[in-house]
Amino acid sequence: MTEHNIISVSGGKDSTALLLLAIERGAENLQAVFADTGNEHELTYDYVRYLSDATGVPIRWVRADFADRIAGKKEYVLTKWAAKGVPQADIDRAAAALVPTGNPFLDLCIWKGRFPSTMAAFCSAELKRDPIVKQVQTPLLAAGDDVRSWQGVRRDESLKRRFLLELEQVPVKHPGELWNYRPILDWTAEDAFAMHRKHGIKHNPLYEMGMGRVGCMPCINCRKDELLEISKRFPEAIDRIREWEAAVASASKRQAATFFAAANHGDNVTPAEAVAMANIDAVVEWSQTSRGGRQFDFLRIENDGPQCSSIYGLCE
Repeated sequence: MTEHNIISVSGGKDSTALLLLAIERGAENLQAVFADTGNEHELTYDYVRYLSDATGVPIRWVRADFADRIAGKKEYVLTKWAAKGVPQADIDRAAAALVPTGNPFLDLCIWKGRFPSTMAAFCSAELKRDPIVKQVQTPLLAAGDDVRSWQGVRRDESLKRRFLLELEQVPVKHPGELWNYRPILDWTAEDAFAMHRKHGIKHNPLYEMGMGRVGCMPCINCRKDELLEISKRFPEAIDRIREWEAAVASASKRQAATFFAAANHGDNVTPAEAVAMANIDAVVEWSQTSRGGRQFDFLRIENDGPQCSSIYGLCE
């Protein structure tokens, strides 16, 4: 029986520190894995490649595939929607939109007919956890080997994470044992960056561009200031989300889909009203306002130079 140490690498500060810690401790049978969501910034892809070269640890890339589930959804639309009173024109529209694009994030949303939200954050499990479990961990467990899954989470990130255990066994229906291992639970963000400096590893450059987290760009949980930075520095990311909103709306029974949820507007909001309030352009416009969201803050809008805007004090 062999124990494998699997490190989930995102290109962010915590997972990078985790990988460096594993290397420092001489973890045996080490495998680093990057789950590509299809909604990452190119700088993150570059950083993952850099990290592999700088540490000498090969980083395996995995991706979720929703082709079969989209095909199943299309069959359901064509055979069941009419009996539910859905107009034929809407059936034809949705069926035409239910085609895999090859982009995991977009295909997940086309299959679901909606985007994830803070209340239904299915993206992390579908795009990150499950591909690593299915493509990396399960074959090892099925062969009778044990897996220690290293996770770069910290208690100070959220209330939910505050009560996690450093080491816990996960029940699996395989001969091998699966353990979740969280060795940096009690670390701070500064501790993570200190580990970078200790080993001479650069941090992801996005942290100097106003990003609080590194992963999807934008993330459904991104801060107001972060979205403003994205809209100014990377307008192509906003253009992409606008296109995705149209594609997911076409696959939705409601004919409406917004990347950010139209929250706090009651239950009587129509799909058209929700789109008007929460489409990507409306939310970017809101990010340009001062606190309260009622007045445009022209200092925020016009301050668009190349200067560093790290929230972690990384600017020199």
